[in-house]
Amino acid sequence: MHRKRRSFGQFLLSIDAFVDTALWKSGTFLRRAFERYDAFLRQFRARGVWRGLAELSSDGLTFGILGFIVVLAFAQPAFEATRYADWKTTDDFAVTFLDRFGNEIGRRGIVLNDSVPLDQIPDSLIKATLATEDRRFFDHFGIDIVGTFRAMVENARAGTVVQGGSSITQQLAKNLFLTNERTLGRKVKEAYLALWLEANLTKQEILKLYLDRAYMGGGVFGVTAAAEFYFNKNVRELSLAESAMLAGLYKAPTRYAPHINLPAARARANEVLTNMVQARFLTEGQVIGARRNPAVAVDRSEDQLPEYFLDWALEEVKSLARRLPALSRDRIVTVRTTFDPALQKQADLAVETVLRENGKVRDVNSAALVAMATDGGVVAMVGGRSYGESQFNRAVNALRQPGSSFKPFVYMTAFMNGYNKDSIVPDRPIRIGNWAPQNYGRSFRGPVTLKLALTKSINTIPIRLSLAIGRDKIIETAYQMGISHELQNSLSLPIGSSDVSVIDMAASYSTFANGGFQALPYTILEVENSNGRTLYRREQDEAPVRRVLPADKVAEMNEILVNVVEAGTGRRARIDGVVAAGKTGTTNAYRDAWFVGYTGNFTAAVWYGNDDFTSTRRVTGGSLPAMTWQKFMAYAHEGIDLVPMPGVDADSLQSSPAVAAAGTDDTRPQPRLLQRQTQIVLDEIGQQLSGVKARADAGTGQETGALAAPGARVTQ
Repeated sequence: MHRKRRSFGQFLLSIDAFVDTALWKSGTFLRRAFERYDAFLRQFRARGVWRGLAELSSDGLTFGILGFIVVLAFAQPAFEATRYADWKTTDDFAVTFLDRFGNEIGRRGIVLNDSVPLDQIPDSLIKATLATEDRRFFDHFGIDIVGTFRAMVENARAGTVVQGGSSITQQLAKNLFLTNERTLGRKVKEAYLALWLEANLTKQEILKLYLDRAYMGGGVFGVTAAAEFYFNKNVRELSLAESAMLAGLYKAPTRYAPHINLPAARARANEVLTNMVQARFLTEGQVIGARRNPAVAVDRSEDQLPEYFLDWALEEVKSLARRLPALSRDRIVTVRTTFDPALQKQADLAVETVLRENGKVRDVNSAALVAMATDGGVVAMVGGRSYGESQFNRAVNALRQPGSSFKPFVYMTAFMNGYNKDSIVPDRPIRIGNWAPQNYGRSFRGPVTLKLALTKSINTIPIRLSLAIGRDKIIETAYQMGISHELQNSLSLPIGSSDVSVIDMAASYSTFANGGFQALPYTILEVENSNGRTLYRREQDEAPVRRVLPADKVAEMNEILVNVVEAGTGRRARIDGVVAAGKTGTTNAYRDAWFVGYTGNFTAAVWYGNDDFTSTRRVTGGSLPAMTWQKFMAYAHEGIDLVPMPGVDADSLQSSPAVAAAGTDDTRPQPRLLQRQTQIVLDEIGQQLSGVKARADAGTGQETGALAAPGARVTQ
């Protein structure tokens, strides 16, 4: 036994000796190898300036490789879409949209069933495209470094963006996989995806995909559809002048669309012809005929397409396809929507009339409107003053501060946490740290009911309520009612400092009009494929709507918001013979003005402001937005059966003291015979007088944010 143990110990010692020897020999070998390597490099040792350049190049290469790896990791999510076998057609839909009555209102998407081979597309169109968008297309690897540098120089020289630097491959990458957001992150992803496309497709395939998918204005994609839409021609038959006009659309398809602005389209076509000469694709003599005889587009002045609505509706189709397998397979579809052409025409007219009459005087140039049935079905949408000038949909994509139109979310949350419309809360100065919010007019009323506080849009009350019930609950209520964008949990949230969209505000207020049932915005009623088979029908394929607010609390809110229209800040929104409710909203420095209101039949949200966030000239929610809302809603309720508003007795409303008092209120809109400048001055004088009276009634005194228990009466 003793010998066995000794033998085992010797075995372990021999292993240890072997490991030690191996490590020592390895270290000796590596040291000698390094010495030989160092001796070899000494022969090339740089000195002086050359040493500095060598070290700089080495460091640059190191950091360049590290930067490439970091940026590649950042761009990695963009490659997710390339994993699918059908990545070329993931979002391809050829959609014909119908209104609620079954009449065609427009088309969107890629024309999948009318593709023309590249060798049959006119040489003039291909040359015009390359000369204008990417002259070195067949020479670069997806990113035109020379072209990008040239564009940077030209833009710097001009002091503005006069030339784009994206290659055709980069533009295709954006069209296939990315959005139109202007961010550095998108450009990085675009560059990597362009390299991926070049590695997986031939140049001819890339060019063909680009010609098929480029947006050409008028709701059409691709040169084949554009030739038909603008010239009533097969793309194979295009002349040089027509090819130049189409190639000019890539840069700004709506601005240069010939059916919207023919002079601008012809001027742009001339630029394209010049590009073709400069690129040496044609001579000046070859293009002179096209200059003298410019293309003539089909007259579509009678086609009043609801462009903003169609853009949004197409996104809704894509969203539906992501959860409906049948729709993801059938890409050529007909969609019946909730759209009402008569109401859309009136919405456009109401916005344009108010802007034309008041825009210059009030320093306001942008507006948006969304109207929907009380269940959320969108019937009209105004995304801006002119789709030809700007395709940005302010009704859906713009995020602006709602001001006091956010307050109903606060009051509804309070109602669900023990308060009611008759609860009394003090309207007195309040300070939270360094923040001391003021009321409009800088006056205070003392103890007031919540009904009066919301009717008169007092600022201190919702702030006190938020301190008592918690802002988290207010945010949750807003999300439940229909706000889809993230709200910032700040002290000023209760008075509307967190950005929202117009369509979300309309949907949220529809919850009041709908008796407390959620009313998320929608437009798709039915979808059929090209064979007439029904792929989707809303009434049978969607789950029943759910209640998100108690019916009795909604009734209280409706009573108050009716009072806002009858006797509060929304009096310009009154409609004869129709019970209407709503709330005004005005932000700091008069940057945003809102009126969001509803009846038993419809809800509409109206916003006015400037795209660059500059101030308007004292545009409040009770002025232009309320006037626009009234013009639209008065028309919308002509000749229809009026649906009662939940919790509101129309008969008792007509005889209420508040309505009677409102009928003689001196702050109602002045007679139309007054000049608008005079009306503005009179409005401001009235506001000043109201402030003086309120200060006399309220007295003074400082209070903290503490609030009495729900239902308690506060004495002065």
